[in-house]
Amino acid sequence: MNTLTKIRTPIILINFKTYQEGTGKKALELAKKAENVSLETDVCVAVAPQFTDISPIAHSTSIPVFAQHIDPIKYGSFTGHILAESIKEAGAIGTLINHSERQLKLADIDATIKKTKELNLISIVCANNPSVSAAIAALEPNMTAVEPPELIGTGIPVSKAKPEVVTNTVKLIKQINPKVVVLCGAGITTGKDVAAALKLGTEGVLVASGIVKAKDPYKVLLKFAENIHTH
Repeated sequence: MNTLTKIRTPIILINFKTYQEGTGKKALELAKKAENVSLETDVCVAVAPQFTDISPIAHSTSIPVFAQHIDPIKYGSFTGHILAESIKEAGAIGTLINHSERQLKLADIDATIKKTKELNLISIVCANNPSVSAAIAALEPNMTAVEPPELIGTGIPVSKAKPEVVTNTVKLIKQINPKVVVLCGAGITTGKDVAAALKLGTEGVLVASGIVKAKDPYKVLLKFAENIHTH
């Protein structure tokens, strides 16, 4: 079965990072809220928790779970590295690659994407500008997330601050590889940001603090999902 059938676009992907609000028991509680929103609105909501939380979330919820990173390694002597086979066995269906907080060399991005293909895992490669996005699109990941690093965690949505970053990037990526799904990240905090991101041609959002650190994550996520429907 193709793993891509486990997700639909538009998609809301929540990166838990290593926030206290997204760690351990709290990670599981947050994932359950995400599952509730997904079931209530019929919008695809996925989560990327820390490695230690993949298994409990994957086994207790029905939503797609992603790893935050994997290393391009095989079974063997790689102490402290993240093995793709392990995250798959833990219940993840894919992984983030090259997040701005975990950047890789292009050769390693390439090797990591190849590894995900071998194991039928979904690759979501992050990129911080149009030319990097174009280079990544040529490596044929399943998805790419456009995240200008100067906006990450600022609460200024990419759609307001730099709409041309998104529109130019979508255009470039689709010219190189029309099959790549483009997500919008960085500074997505309100339902309006989600609607704006979709208007700019992206097929979903990658969000972190906007949900994880929200006073009422369920409420904010519900607004996100409603804005996907009205788009």
